[in-house]
Amino acid sequence: MDTNWLPDLAEAGRSKYKALANAIRDGVATGALESGQKLLPVRELAYQLSVTPGTVARAYSLLTEEGVLSAGVGRGTFVAEGGAQSDPSHDWPQMLSLRSPLLPDMGQSDMIRDAMQKTADQINSRDLLSYPSRAMDLPLRRAMRRWMSDLPIGAFTAEELVLTHGAQHALILVMQTVLKGPEPVVAVEDLTYTGFRRAAALCRARVVAVDTDEEGPVVEHLERLVREEGVQLFCTSSEVNNPTVRFTSDRRRREIAKMARRLDLHIVDDDCYAIGTHRAESYYTLLPDRGWYISSLSKALSPALRVGYVVAPKAFVPDLERTAHFNSFGLAPPLSDLAYRFLEDPRLRSVAAKVRVRINELVRTAVNHLGGHDVSWNEDVPLLWLKLPYGWRTSSFVHAAESRGVLVRSAEDFILRDGRAPHAVRIGVNGMVDPARFEDGIVRLAELLDNPREEIGV
Repeated sequence: MDTNWLPDLAEAGRSKYKALANAIRDGVATGALESGQKLLPVRELAYQLSVTPGTVARAYSLLTEEGVLSAGVGRGTFVAEGGAQSDPSHDWPQMLSLRSPLLPDMGQSDMIRDAMQKTADQINSRDLLSYPSRAMDLPLRRAMRRWMSDLPIGAFTAEELVLTHGAQHALILVMQTVLKGPEPVVAVEDLTYTGFRRAAALCRARVVAVDTDEEGPVVEHLERLVREEGVQLFCTSSEVNNPTVRFTSDRRRREIAKMARRLDLHIVDDDCYAIGTHRAESYYTLLPDRGWYISSLSKALSPALRVGYVVAPKAFVPDLERTAHFNSFGLAPPLSDLAYRFLEDPRLRSVAAKVRVRINELVRTAVNHLGGHDVSWNEDVPLLWLKLPYGWRTSSFVHAAESRGVLVRSAEDFILRDGRAPHAVRIGVNGMVDPARFEDGIVRLAELLDNPREEIGV
């Protein structure tokens, strides 16, 4: 059933695609848009609303990824059955999102439910009526320290851990603690995690890009930026660069740490994506006076808990604690208690191992089909970096993949505004769908790679 439903975007402001997405969500929630209804084509709705087709396409893509809408290749865009994502293992015409990695459920949801029940039954009533405090989250910090026992980040105690609402929040807190002056400057790699730039923007910091080579960030260029641009903080992911999956060599880390020590440069090491054995020491170990280590439970266990952490240089722990306190007082007692019980569950290590095995299997499946092309991968990382063959431009490949029901992320998403993006895409491992469906999506991408735009006339 088609629909002539139109939203009112008169008060939308600058983010019209977000306003449109919110209007569609509201329409589904109120029943103005019913399950199975077909929405207007992108160009027609754009014309009706006096917005660009890209605005509508972005809103549709976002809602398809959330499961509010479904897109059948060649059929159009529909309100998903029930207004929410249907079982993806039985609905292959629905868009397959490989834009971001998604974890398989190997028992985490049951663990979270059980932890919720125990928290509801056993949490101290006074804690339910109190503001958070550093003392209240000590059991969780100790449990987190035990969880981190295998990481190569040297000797530290629970007292040096500061808990946060996820790794992105951790990054912002570090920036707010470290950056000084009216226009602080942050350095990032030339291809890097977009969250670094967004956190810097919130802290009103200017961002500059560091050249990289096969071993990691180029030391001489980073030093020049520190001296000439006044860089105070370098944000990096030394174990797994997002998006390129590149590993910064041990030699390069030591060279950078030596330079940072000499120039009083802070380095934050974001270690969210590595779920296996680490291959070298972090900057927290190599640069104990200026190295910061951040991570979270999101990429290894579950993003739903929104619990991250910072291991801070000892001298800066009080400053970071104060920043965290001024931001949110800390984790709410029910959340810290829930996370503590989750981490203390005897099933934890077994479930984490099962998650890793499934990710390994899916990465190998992808490489089996894409290995004939220029693809960077590590079986313990839920990402693949694919350099496109001659005949494909990034935008054309992304659109062609979407037309075949697969969403991937363009290299342009990972550069600074004035940077130059390679013709490449990042593929996220989607562990939430049936492995056969994941493989089907990878096969579609492989078919595109083997038949460049010039030949297939997309």
